[in-house]
Amino acid sequence: MTEAALIPYASLTAKQSNYIADSRNSWLNVAEGGKRAGKNIINLIAYAMCLEVHPDKLHLVAGVSLAAAKMNAIDSNGFGLQWIFAGRCREGEYKNRDALYIQTKTGEKVVIIAGGGKANDAARIKGNSYGTVYITEVNECHQSFVQEAIDRTIASSKRQLFFDLNPKPPAHWFYRDFLDYQDAEKKAGRNSGYNYAHFTLFDNLSITDEQLRAILVTYDKDSLWYKADIKGMRTAATGRIYTGYMVKNVIVTREQYKDAKWIQFSVGIDIGGTDATTATLSGYTAHYKEVVLLDGYYHKQGKDSGYTHDRYAKEIVDKIEEWGNTYPAFFACAHIFAESADKLFRQALHNELQRRKIYITVRPSIKDVIVDRIRLTEMLINQGRYKVMKHLRQWQEALENATWDEKKRTEGEWVRTDDGSYPVDCLDSSEYAVWPFKKRLEV
Repeated sequence: MTEAALIPYASLTAKQSNYIADSRNSWLNVAEGGKRAGKNIINLIAYAMCLEVHPDKLHLVAGVSLAAAKMNAIDSNGFGLQWIFAGRCREGEYKNRDALYIQTKTGEKVVIIAGGGKANDAARIKGNSYGTVYITEVNECHQSFVQEAIDRTIASSKRQLFFDLNPKPPAHWFYRDFLDYQDAEKKAGRNSGYNYAHFTLFDNLSITDEQLRAILVTYDKDSLWYKADIKGMRTAATGRIYTGYMVKNVIVTREQYKDAKWIQFSVGIDIGGTDATTATLSGYTAHYKEVVLLDGYYHKQGKDSGYTHDRYAKEIVDKIEEWGNTYPAFFACAHIFAESADKLFRQALHNELQRRKIYITVRPSIKDVIVDRIRLTEMLINQGRYKVMKHLRQWQEALENATWDEKKRTEGEWVRTDDGSYPVDCLDSSEYAVWPFKKRLEV
């Protein structure tokens, strides 16, 4: 009796069965969701069915490392490919690469096993065309490796990709550069071969109701940890900067502040170059008790295109005029702090304000040490004095998903991650607006 035969089995849910059935004729199969949701097992069953009848000989299985690929896909606690094909497969090498040889209905399959966590790992899978690719924890792998693996299936007789993943922040490259496009195409009716399913702990029938209840009481349901690991939502839960950030304590509505007496307004502007350009309007209540991010301007330009300084100045002054009409005291007590490194933009903004007869001085942003700016925001959040209007989606996403750069942190340097995985420019512009009032806010 094999090891797999000793493991108790649980029934599949309708969602799991449908995902497996739909994978037969789908070119892209993605199982995403929370921890212990059964994603890996469901995908392996679907992938094994694909291998059994696929016309091509050579295939690829990968993970963030070679060991991870073997553990999650080849073994997988008795549910991996070596157990599914027990008695008709063997481990070996193919052209000096680790491989699993499988006897199937359509002949022998050679499944190359590889690690993909580093940029140079892509070079190790070049030179071959693969009939199928299965990458476990795909968004932990390096972007260049994943893209190379996808490209290597272009000549397949029946192109099929299988990915499983735990969620990352919404702007992670895998969503931004790949999955978001697939989602949009499917929604538009142009991607019928895309098979996606979201699984959570609640879909795993091997966990009893009693066990599930006992597990759930150990988590704070409002925490990002719960949202990421249990509900499988795309959010950051490790290495977070603003650990005190909770939606229920920070997000507010205009209705809540309709009668507020504002004693100060400030606008912070960050010019993003090839990234986003943002402007944040902050308001301060009596005695600087609260900071409220009231509104903002956000424009994400591409690498090959962007607005001129004059156009950004015009659009931001359009917002400034709007804010002046919304808040009667705005023009009497507003300050503007614009990107200190971009003198040309500040001049363009000054010219546009003068042209419209808006006499607010444009000052260079006070950058100081970025960690100090971060700590001020963190302090205000923890004290319950930092609020964000509900409609400011990108600002909420940034606060929720901001993380410390892990590599820099191990070197003893505290640096905020700035890799495009969340709209960090919103944090910069909001800090430019708030930092000049640090002494008043710390009273």
